[in-house]
Amino acid sequence: MNCCGLLTVQKEPVPLKSIEVELEVRDHVATVVSTLLYENKEDKPLEAVFVFPLPGDAAVCHFSAKIGQKEIVAEVKEKQEAREEYDDALSSGQQAFLLEESEQSPDIFSLSVGSLPPGESASIRLEYVTELAVQADDGLRFCLPAVLNPRYQPEGSEGVSVQVTSVPASLVPYSLSFSARVSSPRPISKVESNCSLDALQYLNTEQTQAMVKLAAGHKFDRDVELLIYYKDAHQPTAVVEAGQASAKPGTLMGDPVVMLSLYPEFPQTVMSSVASCGEFVFLIDRSGSMDCPMDIRNRQETRIGSARDTLLLLLKSLPMGCYFNIYSFGSSYEHIFPKSVEYSEKTMEEALKKVEEMGADLGGTEILKPLKHIYSQPCIQSQPRQLFVFTDGEVGNTKEVINLVRKNSGSHRCFSFGIGEGASSALINGLAKEGGGHAQFITGTDRMQPKVMQSLRFALHPAVVNISVTWDLPKGVSVTVLSPPITTIFQGQRSLIYAQLTGQSSEAAEGCVTVKYSLAGHPSQNQLRFSLKPAEDAGLTVHRLGARTLIRSLEMEERERRGQQDGGVKQKVVQLSVQSGVSSSFTAFIAVNKGDSEAIQGPLLRRNVPTSRMLRMACSMPFTVANRCKSATKGKFSRRSGARPQCLRTLGSPPSTNFLNSSSNFNDEVGVSMPKQPHREPLLQLVSLQKASGSWLLEPALAAALGKTSEEVENPKPSAVNKEVWATILALIWLHGFKSDVQDEWELLAMKAVSWLRAQKAPCVTECVEAGNALLGCKVQKDSLGI
Repeated sequence: MNCCGLLTVQKEPVPLKSIEVELEVRDHVATVVSTLLYENKEDKPLEAVFVFPLPGDAAVCHFSAKIGQKEIVAEVKEKQEAREEYDDALSSGQQAFLLEESEQSPDIFSLSVGSLPPGESASIRLEYVTELAVQADDGLRFCLPAVLNPRYQPEGSEGVSVQVTSVPASLVPYSLSFSARVSSPRPISKVESNCSLDALQYLNTEQTQAMVKLAAGHKFDRDVELLIYYKDAHQPTAVVEAGQASAKPGTLMGDPVVMLSLYPEFPQTVMSSVASCGEFVFLIDRSGSMDCPMDIRNRQETRIGSARDTLLLLLKSLPMGCYFNIYSFGSSYEHIFPKSVEYSEKTMEEALKKVEEMGADLGGTEILKPLKHIYSQPCIQSQPRQLFVFTDGEVGNTKEVINLVRKNSGSHRCFSFGIGEGASSALINGLAKEGGGHAQFITGTDRMQPKVMQSLRFALHPAVVNISVTWDLPKGVSVTVLSPPITTIFQGQRSLIYAQLTGQSSEAAEGCVTVKYSLAGHPSQNQLRFSLKPAEDAGLTVHRLGARTLIRSLEMEERERRGQQDGGVKQKVVQLSVQSGVSSSFTAFIAVNKGDSEAIQGPLLRRNVPTSRMLRMACSMPFTVANRCKSATKGKFSRRSGARPQCLRTLGSPPSTNFLNSSSNFNDEVGVSMPKQPHREPLLQLVSLQKASGSWLLEPALAAALGKTSEEVENPKPSAVNKEVWATILALIWLHGFKSDVQDEWELLAMKAVSWLRAQKAPCVTECVEAGNALLGCKVQKDSLGI
């Protein structure tokens, strides 16, 4: 065959030529329209299969294909029915298009373009809606996943793995264009990205509407991340959206749906207090992929190296009196202590020695076994369990993992951290949502430490308990809440509630929702009044997000009750998915071109369209072979068994090991990385010397960290002050004087130092501060130190 144009690594032509993405953001809700252009430049008809990532919480709500001037809009059908219709269409020579969600993870989709004749083009339109997550600095985060890394599928996990073809980012053989339009009731202050953007264009004088585009030449070496900032802090809002005129009243799509965004504010007195108890369990990914660089443009710092530095800060920031343990996992798992131990100088030092030896050397990404072991350990009385999970998210059995966390949600809170490009948003967000914690993503030039320390602050603040939501609506109007009950509230973080409103009310009618909760023994409440009059030109975005929320809850219920019921929950999901036009794990979008055109003759060539993956730096690359899977008749791919074709085999990996990306030439299992110990930056050098009590010792290592000799540090010490007090005050002055820009990283360990100093009731503190400022060349006030 004479190959020309775009080629895969196997030198096969790629029928996907370009992807165009248009993002529309209204306040904190995003609508994304992706257009994929396929063209068959071969001399035989093709079936093109493209497996790609989407945000894990996206509600896919439209799928259509345009061939020439003819547009075919897909319908949502039960998944097996849709697959059979697709197969039947291909068998009879018709064009067909199938879009389905992975059964293992809701952030992976498979798009099949069937019977594309030689010389013909097809334009595929895919639309989804999603909410934007609130960041620590009040920015709203949108992520367009462009990287799909291998997903490790442990032996014995549920379901059949999805086959993915991937290539290094530099070899992705199609282009991406991306534009975003942002509108909000409040002015837009800025839009930032990890990728190169053209200049932000304001579309009106109030600066409430703006447009931005991705600069040409995106290399697919990272996900496209946008951070959107509005000029005023987020306020509680309610959006009421009218039902679909063609839908029956009393149904989800026929009735109005309200979306409530709540931002609770807690009293400062409560928020300034920090718990002195808790069981802190840290679970660290040590699979081979953790040896990748944090930022592809700066290969100095690896993911595992950043995790080690972060563990140092975490261990130094824990309060005296708490308990802790550290687990790490790959194909197997390890723990530093057989069970959680009380935090002391001895246990902290023992843990830190083990942390320094940690490398990305434990093989695959089997997170389920260590989680089961952690949950099997009895909780410690009066020490609330807080689980911190660090992973690059390359896990195939996402739903199994999230289900386990959900089953144990009553005994702990789970804080999750997605490290690097391509981390599964479904896994990271799902762990935190079901575990009543908070999710963070660390990509590109992000520092891991401030994000992790924010989550530690959340964990140390008093837990919000006894949360209840009550509705006050006019007579004749009833409410059906679509969202699961609120189980967690954090300061400054948004809580979303979707609800269906049934019945009639007057134009001027108002509703009211009240959220009551208890914080540190004090009852509190937040109230939001809202008009029941539907917003104009709102479309069906809120309905689709509400439907997606209810579908995800029902899917989780179905997994929990699998084998114990008659399939009624699954049937509910299918009915809701079909009624709302929103995808689910039990349904698929199917479109068949049933026109008068001539049947397409001959066997179909299968072409797997590659997605981008990150290059692995630490591994020798096992050789891979791709086998084409055709049945004997008409070149058809059989899906009637419910299983996807198993087309690809990795040589050198055990037969029982399954990967969600079998045709990439990377195997997590072979990654062997010994920890590299670079020279520590000054902040971490100083922090590493702090004692568990919060104090520092006056020693040569401290003098070196402060950039002084031992004599220079010891001579100015006031004679009435002991060496430990003097050393601790010097360390605090240095932190405030030289590292105020990263205060969120060391704030908790500094608070511990201040508590220790106050307990010493040391004399001459003012004199010490003055002498310390003179020695270090700082002008830090005693009051700002908190002593």
